[in-house]
Amino acid sequence: MRRLLNARPGGGARFLLGLLPILALALLYLGVASARHAENPRDKITPIPAAMAEAVQTMAFEVDPRTGEVPLVADTKASLRRLGIAMGLAAATTLVLGLVIGLFPYVNAGLGPVTATISVIPPIAVLPILFIVFGLGEVSKIVLIFVGVTPVMVRDLAGHVRALPEEQIVKAQTLGAGAWLTLIRVALPQALPRLIENLRLSLCPAWVYLISAEAIAADVGLGYRIFLVRRYLSMDIILPYVVWITLLAVIMDLALVAWSRGFYGWAHPRRAR
Repeated sequence: MRRLLNARPGGGARFLLGLLPILALALLYLGVASARHAENPRDKITPIPAAMAEAVQTMAFEVDPRTGEVPLVADTKASLRRLGIAMGLAAATTLVLGLVIGLFPYVNAGLGPVTATISVIPPIAVLPILFIVFGLGEVSKIVLIFVGVTPVMVRDLAGHVRALPEEQIVKAQTLGAGAWLTLIRVALPQALPRLIENLRLSLCPAWVYLISAEAIAADVGLGYRIFLVRRYLSMDIILPYVVWITLLAVIMDLALVAWSRGFYGWAHPRRAR
């Protein structure tokens, strides 16, 4: 008899097990929404699916006469552009600083403490400073995401590089590799899968910082739209936008997983059956 610890669901079973909690939450919401609308047909806090479908039709398929664009498309493009630029800069910075801090003790002694200090500063607390320094345009929003995720990513990647087996460094030097060749041939290949994992774990806080910045100072974006319609209690718009943001985040996460498994399969060992 197989122990529960060693039992592994197949592909179909895994999909169903993951789908069940989502279906349970959806059914719970439908039950609550139906009960509230039975008492008050004008209830706006828990919109029924028909109301949300009507709002999606307006936001996702109809052109706004004021801007000449479809609101959901324009908001998505603006938010993804900000997020993409910020996360790209964060990944590049993390890779460089994480490698040199983790591999070179003198660099670690100089930059390690300041990186650790910056990483514990709440990014939202410095948002007013960013608006003052960079203005209310795109730069401040991108910088907020960058500042929010990069120091933590750098600390983690540097720690991963420092934890590489010392024998690998010694063998590389024995074979004649200098400092930079050791960095490129030994540390870099093992740091890249960790960097992708850092990007995955940083997506959630990155979305939080993006939506916070858009809510305060923006005229387009997913966060801007959510906070714009909240004053009218337009949950029929807010809930589909939240679902859309979740779907975008899941797609990004799955894309990073596929990237990591496709190029660095050795970093994802399978458990023995």
